[in-house]
Amino acid sequence: MDFTGKRVLVTGGTRGIGRGVVEAFLAAGARVAVNGRTAATVEASINKLGGSSQLLPVPGDVGTVGGCEDIVRTAVEGLGGLDVLVNSAGVVYVRSIENSDEAVWDSTIDVNLKGTYFCSRAALPALRTSNGNIVNLASDSGLLGNPGATVYCASKGGVVNMTRAMALELAPTVRVNCVCPGFVDTDMARNYINEAKDPVAREREVTDYAPLRRIGTPEDIAGAVLYLAGPTGRYITGAALQIDGGATAGRSSRA
Repeated sequence: MDFTGKRVLVTGGTRGIGRGVVEAFLAAGARVAVNGRTAATVEASINKLGGSSQLLPVPGDVGTVGGCEDIVRTAVEGLGGLDVLVNSAGVVYVRSIENSDEAVWDSTIDVNLKGTYFCSRAALPALRTSNGNIVNLASDSGLLGNPGATVYCASKGGVVNMTRAMALELAPTVRVNCVCPGFVDTDMARNYINEAKDPVAREREVTDYAPLRRIGTPEDIAGAVLYLAGPTGRYITGAALQIDGGATAGRSSRA
């Protein structure tokens, strides 16, 4: 896929899936604005990618409306417009309902749902000009319930249905889609595995959950994002693409 000359903003682009998406767009020839919470984390991430002149630092907090607007404005000004917005910034807390207080709710909703909405809203003028598109990062937890992650499921379920509503409202000028990853091998996922009493058993449980019997990679998700964002996806809008090894297809009868 060739994105030469395209202008892309990736929120949460300094780590995990977001970083994989940045790398994929960069390899495909795009100019990419890289967002992370702080200037230091963005600079470190860009340096690890070789300090390419194709990368633009746009630090800021997507958990506030002002932060979203500042991030998008800096990206649009620095890139000279915008063709693709990837809303990848996200947080997750694995906690029971009883242990999920207002702070957990606010942090999760602010970043995962509010951040996605207000970054998209801020980007609309530039995307309408370029006939661009938005790709949101949802989750298989936005399609199925997961015990111990009720707040996260609420936020990602909101992203899935918000994607559909945005796609209807913004058609035919701006396409809007989302990807729904399953378990992906990132630092956040490794923390979840390693904090278990038996990390080996938890990793086996996570691996076996998907019928394809492996953990996803950031590259798996990035490939889907580029597919939706590029000309191959030009007739797709309002889609929630499951990239989860078959986890949301149903339960396998295999032991």
